[in-house]
Amino acid sequence: MKRIRISLALAAISCLSLSLFAQTNNGKNPISQPLVSHIYTADPSAHVFNGKIYIYPSHDIDAKDVKEDDDGGHFAMRDYHVLSMDKIGGPVKDNGVALDIKDIPWAGRQLWAPDAAYKNGTYYLYFPVKDKQDVFRLGVATSKSPVGPFKAEPQPMKGTYSIDPCVFQDTDGKAYIYFGGIWGGQLQRWDNNQYDAKGALKKPDEVAYLPRVARLSNDMKELAEPVKAIQLLDENGKLFTEKDNDKRFFEGSWLHKYKGKYYLSYSTGDTHNLCYAIGDSPYGPFTYKGVLLKPVMGWTNHHSIIEKDGKWYLFYHDTQLSGKTHLRNVKVTELTYNPDGTIKTIDAYK
Repeated sequence: MKRIRISLALAAISCLSLSLFAQTNNGKNPISQPLVSHIYTADPSAHVFNGKIYIYPSHDIDAKDVKEDDDGGHFAMRDYHVLSMDKIGGPVKDNGVALDIKDIPWAGRQLWAPDAAYKNGTYYLYFPVKDKQDVFRLGVATSKSPVGPFKAEPQPMKGTYSIDPCVFQDTDGKAYIYFGGIWGGQLQRWDNNQYDAKGALKKPDEVAYLPRVARLSNDMKELAEPVKAIQLLDENGKLFTEKDNDKRFFEGSWLHKYKGKYYLSYSTGDTHNLCYAIGDSPYGPFTYKGVLLKPVMGWTNHHSIIEKDGKWYLFYHDTQLSGKTHLRNVKVTELTYNPDGTIKTIDAYK
């Protein structure tokens, strides 16, 4: 908790400093602007459907009746809004509530970072939410429109757990779901896909927890195979230990493909980096390559990557509007590759 309080204080100072700089820099704001400001949004999962950009974020609320804790209890989101835009830099539309927690039969609380996919005329919204027993599960909802409203399946997806689903559809038509997050995301409670309520975080010299993956069924609603751990390796082919917390996986995995290679990007959580690793298969193994996005204002860092009109873009969030770590705003910036396929590190404030 001490680390979080320090991070929050630094985030608030950074937010104030940047705001003052923007006001005194001849009207030129040095940072990307929030895509919307009438609501708080975070964890933006962006996709291009039929030539248009759709963003599926979390919808942050100021849950003043919820006490702040290390497990993120104050991230008490209750619904999803879908944002849309024709092009980067163009007007952004809030299409209203796409799914409400009250319409998910098995849900208890905390509707966290979602993702979306499209197949055979149907749009799929994947979401994590705690069930009635306060255990995070993944669910799926469907719609004929990319902006919803979405109708949730009556039960969570069998065999899934933890948080932060990301669905990647490969060029051969197969789809995979990536997920997992430690601390409040409860990944530490799962050993070989079996739940243990007493599951503990790793010690500094122990191998760090790994993100999860499974191929989806043809109807996109179930897993087609058992969940597997993804091998995330350093440049020497070794797994990271927990003390490598500026590189090891914490939460927020995203998978995209570039020139035949698979890129797994993720958040390091308590060190606030977005990092990435490259592999030759959607299952990995993935070899660490570096920092994708340096820490932003606020404690969390969560993203997605898309290609649009021949350029690549990184969607992310910070706390520019509020200065509070649980009231975030989504943004976008261009992403650039080096000739060798590595990604140029982004500093959101330069």
